[in-house]
Amino acid sequence: MSDLFESRKNNLSKHSPLAVRMRPRDLNEFVGQEHVLGEGKLLRRAIDSDKIASLILYGPPGTGKTALAHLIAAVTKARFYEINAVTSNAQELRGAIKSAKEHDKASGKKTILFIDELHRFNKAQQDILMPDVESGNPVLIGATTHNPFFSLISPLISRSIVFELKRLSKEEIITILKNALKDKERGLGKIPIKIDDKVLLFLADASGGDARKALSALEIGALTTKPLKDGTVDFDIKVAEESIQKKAVLYDGDEDAHYDTISAFIKSMRGSDPDAALYWLAKMLYAGEDPRFIARRIVICAAEDVGNADPQALIVANAAFQVADFVGMPEAKIPLAQAVCYVASAPKSNAAYLGIEKAMKDVEEHRTMEVPDHLKDAHYKGAKKLGHGQGYKYSHEYKDHYVEQEYIPEKKIYYEPTDIGYEKTIKDRLDKLRKK
Repeated sequence: MSDLFESRKNNLSKHSPLAVRMRPRDLNEFVGQEHVLGEGKLLRRAIDSDKIASLILYGPPGTGKTALAHLIAAVTKARFYEINAVTSNAQELRGAIKSAKEHDKASGKKTILFIDELHRFNKAQQDILMPDVESGNPVLIGATTHNPFFSLISPLISRSIVFELKRLSKEEIITILKNALKDKERGLGKIPIKIDDKVLLFLADASGGDARKALSALEIGALTTKPLKDGTVDFDIKVAEESIQKKAVLYDGDEDAHYDTISAFIKSMRGSDPDAALYWLAKMLYAGEDPRFIARRIVICAAEDVGNADPQALIVANAAFQVADFVGMPEAKIPLAQAVCYVASAPKSNAAYLGIEKAMKDVEEHRTMEVPDHLKDAHYKGAKKLGHGQGYKYSHEYKDHYVEQEYIPEKKIYYEPTDIGYEKTIKDRLDKLRKK
C-alpha cells in the first residue's frame, strides 16, 4: 500500500516507461472515452466537482483505467491510496481501511482507495470492503479487465457505479502517439524522429486499441534504432513491425472477448456460415483457447441446432472432440475445422431442443404424472401382485414393430419435427403413427 502522491514523485522519472510518463495531467489531455468523460457526462461532472463516489472502471488493457485513476488523484481533494490486488492480501486491505478511518478522524477528509486488478481479489477479500465502502470511507475506485458482473460480488457492484471503458479507436491511438512525439518534457519531443502517417496508422492498427502497447512500441523503436548521419531516427514501417512484434489478439479466457468470440462462433455455425465459423475458430486457437472447450461447443451446436435434420452431425462433432483431445495442438485444428464446416453446412432443426425444453417446463410447472402400471418395472419379486407390467404390449411382436399403447397418462406432443433434411423422414413416419 502506498500514498499515490508520494509514489508519483518518487517513481515518475525519465526512466519510467513512455506510457507512464504520458499519463494525462488533466481532463483536457485525456484522449478517448467520450461516452463517460465528455462534457456533461456523469463521470466528468463527478471529477470536476470532486464528488467521486465508489466506482469500478472496467475495460480492456491500455484503455485508460489506471491513467484515469491517477488523473482523479491529481484533481481530488481526498487522500489517495493505491493497492494492486495481484500482490496485495487481506491484511494490507484491512490496514488501508483502518488508515482511512484514522485519517478521516484526524483531518475530516475521506480516502480514495484505488485497487488495480480488482478481480484478483477473491470473494472473502471483496467482502472485507463491503461495510466501509457502503459508509463512503474509503471511496473505492476499482480497475479491472474482467467483466465485473462475472468477477465481482453483487453487493460490491450494487454499491458502486460501473463505467465501461472502450477500446481506443485508431484515430485516438494516433493522437496519443503524436502527443508523445511532440512532448519535450515527458515524451520523445527532444529526439528528431521521422515517421509518416502510414507508420502511425500501422502502429494504431496493430496495437488493437491498446494505448500502452502503441506507446511502448513507439518508445522501443525510437530508442533502439540507429540514427542517420544527421541524427534523425528514421522510424519506418520495418522498425514499426519489429517494435510491435506479433499482434496480440484481444481474447482472454476470463474476459468479455472470450464470451463474445465463442458466441459469434456458435451463431455462425447455427447461421450456416462455415467461413465466419472458421474465422472465429482460428481466432480462438490463435489466442490459445483449449481445443477441448471448442470441441464441446461444436458437439452442443450439432445436437441443439442441427439435430435430426442431419443426425450425422453429432457423430462428426463427437469424433472431432475425441480426436482433438487425442492428438492435441497444432494438429487438433484439422478435425475441429472439419467438424465446424460440417455442422455449419448441415441443414438445421432445433425441434429436439425445443421438445426437451417444453417437457422440462411441464415437469417444473405442472403436476408430475405417475408412470402407468403397465409400464412399470416388473423384473422383481412381488411386482405381479402390485399389477406392475400387466397388460404391457411388446412392440416387436406386432406388425411393423408398432402397436398402439398408452405411454403417458396425459397425451402430450413435445417433439415436432420439421420438413428439413433427414427430419422430414422422421416427420412423415411420426405423422402416420400419430394418425393411428
